[in-house]
Amino acid sequence: MSEDIKKFMYVNRRAPYGTIYAWEALEVVLIGAAFDQDVSLAFLDDGVFQLMKGEDTGDVEMKNFSPTYSALGDYDVTKLYVEKESLEERGLTVEDLMPLKYEDEDDDWAEKDSIRLVSRKEMAELMDEQDVLFSF
Repeated sequence: MSEDIKKFMYVNRRAPYGTIYAWEALEVVLIGAAFDQDVSLAFLDDGVFQLMKGEDTGDVEMKNFSPTYSALGDYDVTKLYVEKESLEERGLTVEDLMPLKYEDEDDDWAEKDSIRLVSRKEMAELMDEQDVLFSF
């Protein structure tokens, strides 16, 4: 990776609805990716709920923005790290999450998973490797 390209990680710790944080984080990620930043997302604590499949926002009267996550691969945002312990603490598994994929142009456009399940220790190491962390 070129020295002039910085690594940006967007850390999502909050539930998707009830505040504007999750939606704003997603908007900022898309903007950063449009400017060719090396972008990754981290989902921990209640942030893991942002990736739940089958969201229904009718009761909270907010627009369901979760389908936007499926467009991340089109912006070369292919590293979505989900903390395993946060899922487990909330009674969830990776099967409860949206099946987010991207096409790997370096592998004959093979479809690959964007979600990477990592331990709390691995998440801390990934965060330490970043040049910039944004927390939402």
